[in-house]
Amino acid sequence: MQFHKYDVLIVGAGGAGMRAAIESGQRARTAVLTKIYPTRSHTGAAQGGMCAALSNVEEDNWEWHTFDTIKGGDYLVDQDAAEIMAKEAIDAVLDLERMGLPFNRTPEGKIDQRRFGGHTREHGTAPVRRACYAADRTGHMILQTLYQNCIKHGVEFFNEFYVLDVNMSTNEDGEEVCTGAVAYELATGEIHVFEAKSVVFATGGFGKVFKTTSNAHTLTGDGMGIVYRKGLPLEDMEFYQFHPTGLAGLGILISEAVRGEGGILRNVDGERFMERYAPTIKDLAPRDIVARSMALEVLEGRGCGSNKDYVLLDVTHLGEEVLESKLPDITAFSRTYLGVDPISEPVPVYPTAHYAMGGIPTNVDGEVLRDNETSVSGLYAAGECACVSVHGSNRLGTNSLLDINVFGRRAGIAAAEYAHSREHVEMPEEPAKLVQGMVDHLRTAHGGERVANIRTALQETMDANASVYRTEDTLKQALSDVQLLKERYGRIAVHDKGMRFNSDLLEAVELGFLLDLAEALVNSALARKESRGGHAREDYGARDDTNFMRHSMSYKQLPDAEDPDAPLGLTGFLADIRLDYKPVSVTRYQPMERKY
Repeated sequence: MQFHKYDVLIVGAGGAGMRAAIESGQRARTAVLTKIYPTRSHTGAAQGGMCAALSNVEEDNWEWHTFDTIKGGDYLVDQDAAEIMAKEAIDAVLDLERMGLPFNRTPEGKIDQRRFGGHTREHGTAPVRRACYAADRTGHMILQTLYQNCIKHGVEFFNEFYVLDVNMSTNEDGEEVCTGAVAYELATGEIHVFEAKSVVFATGGFGKVFKTTSNAHTLTGDGMGIVYRKGLPLEDMEFYQFHPTGLAGLGILISEAVRGEGGILRNVDGERFMERYAPTIKDLAPRDIVARSMALEVLEGRGCGSNKDYVLLDVTHLGEEVLESKLPDITAFSRTYLGVDPISEPVPVYPTAHYAMGGIPTNVDGEVLRDNETSVSGLYAAGECACVSVHGSNRLGTNSLLDINVFGRRAGIAAAEYAHSREHVEMPEEPAKLVQGMVDHLRTAHGGERVANIRTALQETMDANASVYRTEDTLKQALSDVQLLKERYGRIAVHDKGMRFNSDLLEAVELGFLLDLAEALVNSALARKESRGGHAREDYGARDDTNFMRHSMSYKQLPDAEDPDAPLGLTGFLADIRLDYKPVSVTRYQPMERKY
């Protein structure tokens, strides 16, 4: 076991983590822990753009952006946070430009901008060009740029260090504070204890809870799961976004930028069906509306293909020059994975699990909340694993890359300033006890269950019962399935007993987090008896502001930590969930009917 000491510890090296590291690294001694190499982080898969009201191509302003974000989130957005994000968006884009990000340019040399779903001018009258982009690989360029700047500022990276626990201690004032984290080094199997004054979680989402997803295999909700197992809440877990245009049957993402450039969704009759669902902005409606519309087309028999289970994305009218210059990766994906050339034929698409609107609750400075109001001293979160609630019940496209830069920056500054104001607090007597117990238990287990079988069953029930549309019956089925799978998880066996690069062990730990988060998602969805944003109930089709204009807060009810029958390191795994609620911050726009 090895020990390290830093001022600020950042867990995760995607866009949010590295944006935080750039700020904290200039103010305090900072280390970044990441279970994969930084430039392989999932931010690199983001394609279409990062929005800001630059007005480079047409008139725009941050107030319109704020309104679009709030309306796009079906009014569950915390409006003070949305206003901060929209205001700071302009500087966030210009910061990246100064760091060297190669944005596409207008003929005048300004950052070019294009349309994106849900982004409008004059509070919804027409689409607006707000998305700043680098072809269709904007996230990749952001990731490379941030990593280069982290190196420039001397940020220390611990690559392939998988954080499995966060340490909490009581200071001399009797306050519970965060004092560091414990990580498993994949290359050696050694456990490392990192003492720190502040810790920032930026570990991304948990899309691998679904079978059909745009998310990489690494997105297993580790940071959310760690915080949740500490008895801290997770916010709005029922809201998961299904991106409308995944390659049919595969889930590989086809960016909304395709529709921003003029792509059209068509059903089996060749009809541009979004004209019926969103007559003003059509194919550029927010993602939840487009995904539901596509699902309805299929359910009502207007799907395409031999099984009538997808629709078509038509870009043949855009021309080869536009596709090859502005959308080269997407064009290649279609050719490679479906054998379809979008220059001459439409592309089969269907919704794919894409983004978690919920996560670790924070305030606008990234401080993690232990309840509706009180923050946890020294603990921060940013990016998809966090929920400052600028996305509400449905995130607008390009607001994710904006979120990681605005709130990653804020969390990095706040964590460094906190570290400067405090001395180190002594860590628990045995800081690695839980992680050591978890690793030893999994490595020595001899049960008859296989991790792959449980993971497959989990993903299948979530796809079937908690996807674009849900009902009381399907959600109860999903909850029953997940709880049964959690019992089976207690009987798994890890067949690789070795220490170095033990992927069997890694996948077993990841599965544990996925099961916890799936249960939280389904439990919260059952309790929300309305349809709002990404949470669409067939049995409660209307939005209900009277009873559900509120955030859900899921707490894991932990059993006695000294329970002799609980597997060491997995204590609390089968705990019950307590559901509470938090009011939505409404400062500017009252909820209205959501029409596009």
